[in-house]
Amino acid sequence: MTGAPRPHDDAHLTTALTPAWPERAAWGTAPSLRAWQTAAMKDYLERSPRDFLAVATPGAGKTTFALSVAAELIGRRVIDRVTVVAPTEHLKLQWAEAAAKAGIPIDPTYSAGKGKISSDFLGIAVTYAGVAVNPLALRIRTERFRTLVILDEVHHAGDALSWGEGVREAFEPAAKRLALTGTPFRSDVNPIPFVTYAPGDDGIPRSVADYTYGYGHALADHVVRPVLFLAYSGEMSWRTRAGDEIAARLGEPLTKDMTNQALRTALDPAGSWIPSVLAAADKRLTEVRRHVPDAGGLVIATDQESARAYAKTLRAITGEAPTVVLSDEKAASKKITAFTSSDTRWMVAVRMVSEGVDVPRLAVGVFATTIATPLFFAQAIGRFVRARNRGETASIFLPSVPVLLGHASEMEVERDHVLGRRITDEDDIFAAENDLLAQAEAGEGASDELDGASFEALGSEATFDHVLFDGDQYGSEEEMDFLGIPGLLEPQQMRELLQQRQADGARAQKAREALAQARRGAAGGEPDTVAEVSTHEQLAVLRRELNGLVGAWHHRTGQAHGITHAALRKECGGPAAAVANAEQLRARIDRVREWAVKKSG
Repeated sequence: MTGAPRPHDDAHLTTALTPAWPERAAWGTAPSLRAWQTAAMKDYLERSPRDFLAVATPGAGKTTFALSVAAELIGRRVIDRVTVVAPTEHLKLQWAEAAAKAGIPIDPTYSAGKGKISSDFLGIAVTYAGVAVNPLALRIRTERFRTLVILDEVHHAGDALSWGEGVREAFEPAAKRLALTGTPFRSDVNPIPFVTYAPGDDGIPRSVADYTYGYGHALADHVVRPVLFLAYSGEMSWRTRAGDEIAARLGEPLTKDMTNQALRTALDPAGSWIPSVLAAADKRLTEVRRHVPDAGGLVIATDQESARAYAKTLRAITGEAPTVVLSDEKAASKKITAFTSSDTRWMVAVRMVSEGVDVPRLAVGVFATTIATPLFFAQAIGRFVRARNRGETASIFLPSVPVLLGHASEMEVERDHVLGRRITDEDDIFAAENDLLAQAEAGEGASDELDGASFEALGSEATFDHVLFDGDQYGSEEEMDFLGIPGLLEPQQMRELLQQRQADGARAQKAREALAQARRGAAGGEPDTVAEVSTHEQLAVLRRELNGLVGAWHHRTGQAHGITHAALRKECGGPAAAVANAEQLRARIDRVREWAVKKSG
């Protein structure tokens, strides 16, 4: 296309970009691009492929990489125009702002069929849905200019058949196509346009990335923050459509249906689970803001009604109205932008900030949604991992549900999009058909509404379960110790601290067992007493013994832990935190045992 008009000769477009824009660069990368961006760009320019797929963990800087490539190709006169395809309207604006800083003016207001754009722009930004509306108009534009098409979060091109077909029709004639994603895996078998697939060891086609930069590598390079997951369980009760009242503990082995119902009960705004977890998360945010004054928190809700209710609860807890972002609001993008540049504590959203949205100051999150797919989870957690300064830590509060804990423990696993499913034996010959049937049934909105109407949450209670970090679990009865972990730790320091806490707990348990054995061996059946406890470790042993007995009492009677502790304080005197000697602790332990004997009698 030698006759295609060329952009004006802007010399500044040929210069190297500043380091991901300095304020966004990871520690140690200035004044150049990050190491992975440089390596990926070198590979791209050396091979000069027509199609290139870059898979990089959320927060690693895919936007910077893509715009660096665009600037270089424009400077070399390889392309004349840039078209960015993004999942949402807000991301179009975000791309336009980032491109402007890189010296590439992009029009985010373009719509298919609009015709010519102002000569001030070198490109346009559209959504995947917008492409599907009028792919022919975009194809004509793509044929007219030597165009680089940047497909942001390209896995969305497979969200709907019309989207994939529209992308393929519109951009088949493009001179260059650069596909970006942080999560190339999908749960369906729709192939992603312009992505290469190759058979794996099992013969099933998988997506092939030209360059991959996973979370594990980014964590080692200090490009992203380490993530500390704080899992909460608790007692749940609900009524089924048959009128049966069911009580179960969140996180314990349950059927799939019961797990889903227990999760919905926990996330019910009228229960006690959500207020308790939000209060704990806000306390964690306060601790982090001691080191990072503008740190913010995000609550991801299932629906708009829940989002508004969570916001009301947060306002009661903090005394400050949080920012509420709903997907159907025209001002949603402006709210996100305003929150990004403010020092407001909390934002509550449904799905607007689950993917691609850049709010670097987010440090504390509450995963309060029933959406539990690997794709959504990865993108949601990706909002918290972008590192601004070395040593920052992200804290995510989430329900103690097996599927979510599984996703959290696999943060560093790299995945590809798999087309199809391998049939392993004769009993599984209908697996593919069963999958299609399940998808069809899942799409029936009427049945979903009926099931929702028949379910009634009766009550919930939150109990701290454990900390999950780097795939390992660390448990403790003393939740506040975890909430007090400093907000500025290296991943290795965080790992060593938690391992040290675990080792201390094991030693304390051994000390407790030794004390119990000594009591049992006392001659003449002397009373089970300890004359004096002076060390911190011995006090910890007694506290754990007390907490264990209270837990056993709870499982026997159903009485909440907090109610039991309150009764003990009333009878024995003094709050638990103020207990400094063995006598007060032993009095409480003996009282619990008395209650147990009385109850058994």
